[in-house]
Amino acid sequence: MPHRAVVFDLDGTLVHSAPDLHAAVNAALRDHGRAAVTLDQVISFIGNGVSKLVERALIATGGVTPELHTAALDRFMESYNADMTRLTEPYPGVMACLQALKDRGVPMGLCTNKPEDPARHICDVLGLSPYLSVIVGARQGVAHKPDPEPLLSCIAELGATPADTVYVGDSAVDCETALRAGVPFRFFTGGYLNSELPPLSDDQRFDSWRDHGL
Repeated sequence: MPHRAVVFDLDGTLVHSAPDLHAAVNAALRDHGRAAVTLDQVISFIGNGVSKLVERALIATGGVTPELHTAALDRFMESYNADMTRLTEPYPGVMACLQALKDRGVPMGLCTNKPEDPARHICDVLGLSPYLSVIVGARQGVAHKPDPEPLLSCIAELGATPADTVYVGDSAVDCETALRAGVPFRFFTGGYLNSELPPLSDDQRFDSWRDHGL
């Protein structure tokens, strides 16, 4: 077994959630008289949590003030919380991967910049929760990725150590988080990469959850 434990990112790693995020972003923009953004634009905004996602959408459509950001974020969360799994689904092969790791007795956790309650709800609805012993999402007053603390907290709750855990993600934020935590990193190429990665070896990358090598 190559790793004692595995921790995953959520959006763009285990699940394709951008379509539901896209719908909620455009609901917030529409209510504030802004033009809609495209799905590709929303994908490029993902990676630093929903507050930053909404901020980037506002900047792209005319600019942002603190008051507008607060109001638009509230509207985004209202829309997103109303139906966050209508279009979201696990990537092909994810469920089989999780089952194979579970069959091997590998402890698994989730570390995401998505707020923790929505992250847990998505995992419950999509059937991911039975595989994840620990779910760490964004919490008020707690540092977000790429700060290493959320990932290190997740690993500690799993009873593992950074050296014998692998973190699986799809973005430069995930990669930086792993580097700062001293955790081996695996990069899923089919997600929401929106900025340049440091050099990675071929065995740190995988294109399909049916050939993940975990």
